[in-house]
Amino acid sequence: MPLQNRVTPFGEIVAIEQRGLFMGNRGIIHDPATRTLLARRWTNKAWIICVCEFRGVRRKVMSRRSWTELFFLDEATALAAGHRPCAECRRSRYEEFRAAWDVGQRGRDAARRFLSAEEIDRVLHDERLEAGGVKRAYVAVLSSLPDGAMVEQDGNPHLLWKGKLLPWSFSGYGPSLDVPPTSQVAVLTPRSIVLAIRAGFVPQVHESAGRR
Repeated sequence: MPLQNRVTPFGEIVAIEQRGLFMGNRGIIHDPATRTLLARRWTNKAWIICVCEFRGVRRKVMSRRSWTELFFLDEATALAAGHRPCAECRRSRYEEFRAAWDVGQRGRDAARRFLSAEEIDRVLHDERLEAGGVKRAYVAVLSSLPDGAMVEQDGNPHLLWKGKLLPWSFSGYGPSLDVPPTSQVAVLTPRSIVLAIRAGFVPQVHESAGRR
């Protein structure tokens, strides 16, 4: 029976066999005795994106009272759910993200001011959740968004990639949709992450996106 540890672009955690390209966590949100999720969906504001194997260690998923292993199709999915690169196992990627985040927040003319991971996490926590833990989204014109952002179309998540909208699934991306660039869409990727992507941070996407 599959464990409930796969994350969708909406931030939901579901049970499915496939694990995806990246792992991550939101703190301890499972019972190791039963390997099932608790009612809560996070215990801290540091929602991170990790590699599946680090320094030769592969964890037995949800087997101990440590952080709960979550899995994502790709980095674009994790970013849409409100996670950011881990500063330990993905240090260089985290530094890229933090630099782009800084540019996105202040513009290119102001002096550099790299925020700490804790400050970034506080901003992200406000942007990813409404009161009661509901996923927060905002409306934007499709043509104003950068490649790598995730949006909702007809109730389902889609990746904007190379100017096309690709339907998301647990196994990859489907054929592109013909959606007018002037369409208004609900943006799933938090606003600050969208700004970081626009500033040069390119999300890593599942190989199926390149075939569309």
